[in-house]
Amino acid sequence: MKMLRYRLEAGLLWLVLWLFRLVGIEAASALGGLLGRMLGVIMTSKNRIARHNLKASFPDMADSEVEKIIRDMWDNLGRYAGELPHLHDLDVYGDDQVEITADIDLDDPEVNRLPAIYFNAHFGNFDVSTLLAIQRGFELTLVYREASNPWSEAIIQYWREKRGGIWVPKGREGARALLKAIRKKGAIAILADQKFNEGIPVPFFGRDAMTAPALAELAIKYDVPLLPVRVLRRPRAHFHVHVFRPIEIPDSGDRAADVRAILLEINQTFEGWIRENPEHWLWIHRRWPD
Repeated sequence: MKMLRYRLEAGLLWLVLWLFRLVGIEAASALGGLLGRMLGVIMTSKNRIARHNLKASFPDMADSEVEKIIRDMWDNLGRYAGELPHLHDLDVYGDDQVEITADIDLDDPEVNRLPAIYFNAHFGNFDVSTLLAIQRGFELTLVYREASNPWSEAIIQYWREKRGGIWVPKGREGARALLKAIRKKGAIAILADQKFNEGIPVPFFGRDAMTAPALAELAIKYDVPLLPVRVLRRPRAHFHVHVFRPIEIPDSGDRAADVRAILLEINQTFEGWIRENPEHWLWIHRRWPD
């Protein structure tokens, strides 16, 4: 029964993504947002998680504002799906749909030195950020979480790989790929905002959240810069990508303390983004312990 459900889900996903592909990115984004808002209404269990996370993170927020953020979150997720089959056509350095700003000189050879780790959160259309490195000719290794449905995973991966880059799933294979990328002086892209049960408890919105230490450990061990990259959604499938200054890598002599300090700064960076645009973030993830 599960295999039948997986096949039906994948078939529907294939049809929807090709429908999005048949229209322009702006129309696909708008249609995806509409579908996201409609489907979000029936996602009662996911909405409970989002509502709980929002109330815990913003205890003084009115219920009406919480519900608006949840609706807008579903809109953002739907737009992300609508834009997925079009991202390989975007020229981030040439199209007027993408505005790029930075706290650093992106043409400075020292900034462009490799290896480097670019990190983001499930925020806005986070996939747009990966195009900055890929379209500069960097060999970019991207670590992602596989979908539970293997047929849906294959469909999503088809569109991802059209953009370029080396895509590897989280786990042992992903860990080996990260080490290989660093040793070959390549670039790495990681979404660093999800719960990792075997991680380190680090404050996030005032509550400890289990946070994966690998990103910080790699930066310390191999002296690799950590660059936060944020994608803000603008109207009509336009995007504002901002590259922040690298996270400072401490060297106190206490490696565990240094790892925690890096992870704390990363979580604080994400928290700042989310407080400014809470509807851009994925509130349906169980980021904190129950």
